[in-house]
Amino acid sequence: GIEYGHMQLISEAYSLLKNRKGLDNDAMAVVFDEWNGGELDSFLIEITANILRFRDEDGKPLLDKILDVAGQKGTGKWSAIAAMDENDPLTLITEAVYARLLSALYSERVKAARLYSGKLKVESGKLSDNAQLSIEDVRQALYAAKLISYAQGFSLLRHASEHYGWDLDYGTIARIWRKGCIIRSVFLQKITDAYRKDPDLENLLFDDFFRSKIQAALPAWRRIVAEGALSGVALPAMSSALSYFDGLRTLHSAANMIQAQRDYFGAHTYERTDRERGHFFHTNWTGE
Repeated sequence: GIEYGHMQLISEAYSLLKNRKGLDNDAMAVVFDEWNGGELDSFLIEITANILRFRDEDGKPLLDKILDVAGQKGTGKWSAIAAMDENDPLTLITEAVYARLLSALYSERVKAARLYSGKLKVESGKLSDNAQLSIEDVRQALYAAKLISYAQGFSLLRHASEHYGWDLDYGTIARIWRKGCIIRSVFLQKITDAYRKDPDLENLLFDDFFRSKIQAALPAWRRIVAEGALSGVALPAMSSALSYFDGLRTLHSAANMIQAQRDYFGAHTYERTDRERGHFFHTNWTGE
């Protein structure tokens, strides 16, 4: 599932660099090479640069000839189903699965592009200037969202471990992944460090390293998600990751309205802020 999230995030960064910055494949390869030399160092970033440089027999980029219909073997879907079974909001990873499903609706996308492309171009020209889009902002947004992908993946591992009594060693899991797998990356060591420091860590976002990195990247992350919305570039994983972060840090959410609605139409009861947790109440909303 983490792999699905990372791949989708990289594809969104690629889309921004290509469609909003106007970079060609060779220029994007240089960007990904530079990113791979820093804190984004990972297997998937490395092979992305290689893919961008690869030429077909006619000397043209092979990537541009690959049909944009993503396949899947089911592992992302299993992660999303497991997350729902464990009541764990794997929003970014689930959005990555949905993005692949949407890509498979090729004939419908062709029709929608024909029907709506003109309107989007007009709005894009009014609302956003690609000259203002910073490559560094894209890098920071990608980095922050990748941290969320890891945080969500390990959150599901923790909930499943508690449910099934597995007693998982999360620091060792991260260390094993560093030795060679698709989601190998330099900051897996930071995950190991976080769990060595606090084996009972509820969420990686509560670790000092993750918190400092998220806070530093947050302004750029918000700008990139806004850019996507204003320019009509789909960023389902980056934007859902940001919504997950904002939802997690929101002390007073709007879920009280949902509970009121559920109690109104179905007498599903609710808890109160002025009572102890675990006590449930029902209101006769209509007086009937």
